[in-house]
Amino acid sequence: MKRGFGSDNHSGISPEILQAIADANTGHALAYGDDEWCQKTEELFRRYFGNQAKVYFVFNGTGANVLSIDLMCRSHEAVVCAETAHINVDECGAPQRVVGCRLLTVNTPDGKLTPDLVRTRLHGFGFEHHSQPKAISITQSTELGTLYTLDEIRALADLAHSHNMYLHMDGARLANAAVALGCSFREMTTDCGVDVLSFGGTKNGMLIGESVVVLNPELDVDVKYRRKQMTQLASKMRFVAAQFEAYLESGLWRRNAEHSNAMARKLEAEVKKIPGVEVIYPVQVNGVFAHLPREAWQQLQQEFFFYDWDFDRDQVRWMCSFDTTEEDIAAFAAALNKVMGNNK
Repeated sequence: MKRGFGSDNHSGISPEILQAIADANTGHALAYGDDEWCQKTEELFRRYFGNQAKVYFVFNGTGANVLSIDLMCRSHEAVVCAETAHINVDECGAPQRVVGCRLLTVNTPDGKLTPDLVRTRLHGFGFEHHSQPKAISITQSTELGTLYTLDEIRALADLAHSHNMYLHMDGARLANAAVALGCSFREMTTDCGVDVLSFGGTKNGMLIGESVVVLNPELDVDVKYRRKQMTQLASKMRFVAAQFEAYLESGLWRRNAEHSNAMARKLEAEVKKIPGVEVIYPVQVNGVFAHLPREAWQQLQQEFFFYDWDFDRDQVRWMCSFDTTEEDIAAFAAALNKVMGNNK
């Protein structure tokens, strides 16, 4: 497959991650999380998120999100989320099927919820005919590449808690957000009142494995049983933990995210030079969203794979990865310039 800008899932694995897996592949170790790698990495998570943080490793992002929702909601309850949220658009109804709860979606201009937008869904409390709002779920950074500020996260947490609800954060690209905001993971989550975090690494150089980080001890009840029932318990969990250890301990998460964010800014600068290309959202992390004529982007897709984000509006998404190079960007920009008819 030609190197392109389809997804940060398309890149390979950081060499440091592969080395960590190889280093863990010696001898025997207890299964299901009772090994030394899991114990060391659990301490790392407490260092990054606070002493109350409890981490549960899972296989993938959908598993992390569904387990997180399951900790907050029962089947008669509901989660308020943006219409563009991954849990609503790209998880094939997994929260509804597995947890049984309802998603109350909100249309947003930029992928971000606000207290005023959320309040439009906060009604029917105590009314037995309505699903009961129990959680707010936000994505940091959002599916449109935008960022919540720390104050915006705190405001949503305060709103949730004032209604006896919880705040969940989908952190598939949390590293990119932390780098962009210049803050720590804890400042963006625990200190802002987030109750449960889905924390990912596969979009930023890891091989496989995500995590649920329970930040509110009130929700740390029977999680290991719920994880098992959801088929998210790995037997050889040391290989997931070893990746997170390498990812966090050495600062790999920061280096990779800094690079992919910088490449997105470079890509934005290059495509903005091309007449007829319009960047439609602020480029704050590692994604560039653009509008251009359909015949142009469809022609460009013959050479580079990427997603048409909103087909009807001719909006496309270009994602940068930890291994994106300036040469990749130059080749892509040249091809784009050509299909736009500026290099005949």
